[in-house]
Amino acid sequence: MAKPELSIGEVLRILRAEFSGVTISKLRFLEAEGLVSPARTASGYRKFSADDVERLRYVLTAQRDQYLPLKVIKEHLGAIDRGLRPAVAGPPVAPSAPSAGPRADDFGATGIELRLTRAELLAAAGVSAELLGELESHGLVVADGKHYGGDAIVVAQAAAELAAYGIEPRHLRPFRTAADREVGLIEQVTGPRRTEQTEQLAALTVRLHTALVRSRLPR
Repeated sequence: MAKPELSIGEVLRILRAEFSGVTISKLRFLEAEGLVSPARTASGYRKFSADDVERLRYVLTAQRDQYLPLKVIKEHLGAIDRGLRPAVAGPPVAPSAPSAGPRADDFGATGIELRLTRAELLAAAGVSAELLGELESHGLVVADGKHYGGDAIVVAQAAAELAAYGIEPRHLRPFRTAADREVGLIEQVTGPRRTEQTEQLAALTVRLHTALVRSRLPR
């Protein structure tokens, strides 16, 4: 997160280069509507970060170019806060599924943890609600409250491709069991907290699994 260090006057000068009609009153109004939340000094002065400026730029662009009402823009910002990426037009979209790896970086923290609604997951993965329901019933995709993590995209897409070969979600439960066992083994070494060592071990276990499967396939 960028350090909040810009005054409202400095933010105004930055944005006026692109939005000539913006005023301090407009910026204060957007803050009052909850579209941006600048930090406050002990004296009560607003301090904006570079991220706040980009957020304001997104709002002003959506108003000017797409004529979106503030309610819709606020929903879009909420989606961006959950890890979706802005689209040129229309609502934010989920990022592309990560590479299969395996590298230690694939198991590390990514800054903003992706949190998708059910509709966003279905759209991002390109699967049917029926398939997602089956994956959930077998514990292969699990929601955290009302949202799903980015790995759910990979699981759903892989399951859909496997289904084309006649492999149904119920056949995939051993993968979930194996994953649970591998995580249990890693936690025996590193403990429950995620560390750099955790990421390295996770990459190694996936590499080992891949090599074992490959070695057992017919030549």
